[in-house]
Amino acid sequence: MEATDRAILRELARDGRCSFTDLAERVGLSVSAVHQRVRRLEQRGALQGYTAKVDGDQIGLPLTAFISLTPIDPAAPDDYPQRLEHLPQIESCYSVAGDESYILQVRVASPLGLEELLRQIREAAKVSTRTTVVLSTPFENRPPAI
Repeated sequence: MEATDRAILRELARDGRCSFTDLAERVGLSVSAVHQRVRRLEQRGALQGYTAKVDGDQIGLPLTAFISLTPIDPAAPDDYPQRLEHLPQIESCYSVAGDESYILQVRVASPLGLEELLRQIREAAKVSTRTTVVLSTPFENRPPAI
């Protein structure tokens, strides 16, 4: 990838709401050139979207946890993401190497909510789980080192 495109991606990863004018100034191009490059980066899939970061505490979902999934039957089909996609408390699902098959990042309102979610996950996916509760988050969603 060209250095200018990398610079554009780096700036947008830091501030997805950056205007084309500010972005052009930061990377040393005209506004129209930046606009064209951003559109091409979107079309190629290098730039996949723009999101809002929501504070879980403010919306009543202060408890974040990571749940590791291990199949009870190793011969069972590997369709856990499809079995669990209906659960909105699951923010992220990562396929991983190691003892577990997947790690889920979840956000819930309370320990009781986490307990209920664990029951739903075990029932829907027929897996055993191991849960790590997040105590604090010094940082998250840092932009990649582009």
